[in-house]
Amino acid sequence: MKTNKELTHKFYQNLGKLFYAIAAIDNNVRVEELDKLKDIVKKEWLTTHLIEDDFKMDAEHSIINTFKWLHDDNEYNAKTCYNSFLTFKKEHESLFTDQINTLILKTARAIAASFSKVNKSELMLLAKLNIELKNIRL
Repeated sequence: MKTNKELTHKFYQNLGKLFYAIAAIDNNVRVEELDKLKDIVKKEWLTTHLIEDDFKMDAEHSIINTFKWLHDDNEYNAKTCYNSFLTFKKEHESLFTDQINTLILKTARAIAASFSKVNKSELMLLAKLNIELKNIRL
């Protein structure tokens, strides 16, 4: 992902918002969901060739710290965070390649499934995300 540092940082922050939205959609963020996010960021996001080495630490810190901050602050609900992510995505479509979208969906599904399977609210949000990420760019 070759782009400027500020935009890259905002990209990762918005991923943190999205992943928080997935965890919080049922109004209950569990430790297992954060643990799964940390695990998949380390195993998938930091090992991918899609992220330049210079940005790997920023990716990890931005995604996880944004998630933690949203959870600790408890001021923003899942819908607000999801919509904020969608706004960012629409403004920066070029960042959302097929490979990135696949990794986003894989991460979101893993978070949702990390505690006692995927519930109805998570399933509905995952379906919306899947449609949004597979939206054909004109």
